Amino acid sequence: MVMEDRDEEEEHLNLSLAIVTDPNGENSRKRKRKLLNVCNPLNPSHEGYFEGKIFKLLQVREEMLKLDHKRSKGLAENGKGLHLIHSLLIIATSVDKNNMNSALENLIQLYPTVSLMGDSVQRVVAHFADSLFARILTPKSPFYDMVMKEPTTEQQFLAFTSLYRVSPYYQFAHFTANQAIIEAFEKDQETNNNRALHVIDFNVSYGFQWPSLMQSLSQSGKRVSLRLTGYGRSLEELQETEARLVSFAKGFCNLVFEFQGLLRSSSKLIINQREKKNETVAVNLVFHLSNFMEMSQTLKSVHSLKPSIVILVEQEGNPRVRNFLSRFMESLHYFAAMFDSLDDCLPQESTERLSIERNHLGKEIKAMINSENLDEENKGTWKNMMERHGFGGMKLSSKCLMQAKLLLKVRTHNYCPLPCEGENTNGGFRAFQRDEGKALSLGWQDRCLLTVSAWQCV
Repeated sequence: MVMEDRDEEEEHLNLSLAIVTDPNGENSRKRKRKLLNVCNPLNPSHEGYFEGKIFKLLQVREEMLKLDHKRSKGLAENGKGLHLIHSLLIIATSVDKNNMNSALENLIQLYPTVSLMGDSVQRVVAHFADSLFARILTPKSPFYDMVMKEPTTEQQFLAFTSLYRVSPYYQFAHFTANQAIIEAFEKDQETNNNRALHVIDFNVSYGFQWPSLMQSLSQSGKRVSLRLTGYGRSLEELQETEARLVSFAKGFCNLVFEFQGLLRSSSKLIINQREKKNETVAVNLVFHLSNFMEMSQTLKSVHSLKPSIVILVEQEGNPRVRNFLSRFMESLHYFAAMFDSLDDCLPQESTERLSIERNHLGKEIKAMINSENLDEENKGTWKNMMERHGFGGMKLSSKCLMQAKLLLKVRTHNYCPLPCEGENTNGGFRAFQRDEGKALSLGWQDRCLLTVSAWQCV
């Protein structure tokens, strides 16, 4: 490839020199015909053809990004759900086979049929199309950063806050986890834990999970200590989280609260031993670990602490270690359910829904499709992973199930009563037990969105 590029450069140089040295222009015309034959932009095997398709794709993408409500309504015929999904899978298959010309051709046809303001299928396909476009470009392209542009910190926070408020998704995970932690804490009181709880949260994410735990701990009226070690993405995020939680904790006169914020990159250094002997230690693994080595090292550190309980929340749309097409399909099913469930929470033309999908879900899609760990060797399920590292599953109490049922009744418009394990339903949100009561899942229609499970050292 290097020699071919050098030869082409020499042809360009020779052609320029020939224009000066050959007064009749005969040599230059011959060389020009030869060069045009090599560099013909209509030749699919040539780089110029590829670049032309990229520019065309950027044009149709720009049209797609325009928030035109009239345009989105006019896409109904060409944008039928099955047709869009089929087109998207053809593109993903081409990308997987490294047939980029085919992928580009099909993307050019797909973009005009989707919209960020359309129905849920059009919207999720638009975000997956963008993710595939970025994967085609690769980070070396000058257009890669434009397609992969990250929302600002403020935009991410507002999108997360909106999703937390309008959907039961995060609240289901947080309330179920907190209930299990409270029960472990109360059980340890029988062996004298000094009414002290130490929670280690590997993804503190603005701290939205912990106000409800503080409230539950303070209800007894007795003095109680809560120490929270939280891992975050940046110092700014950790400082804001600390300020938010400390302010909330001041509302409970019997609660002694302490927060320690650490960057995720420092997780290997942390937890070597308990700082206090008689305290309940709870570990929170929510929406965090992604690759096998990171998971293995973290679980070894966690096991050395001998915590009373480990809460694991597994996002179903985040298959850890499969080939590209398998991961792509799993992710597409998951995010299609998430986008569809938002229609139950917000109107189609809602700017708040647009913010959630662009700055939170869309960001997750791009990160997942363009992850460097997509083709990592399969290391098994979460259950196998936990058991290999010395953990055994704990049965979640009936209170967790009742709380989940109440949450969905109160917070959703489209709710299905709790089915038995494995039972099918065509309704909206639903909660159901799995693994003989050792896990509790949130589903949308027939698709599982996330699963909460509790573990202990064995």
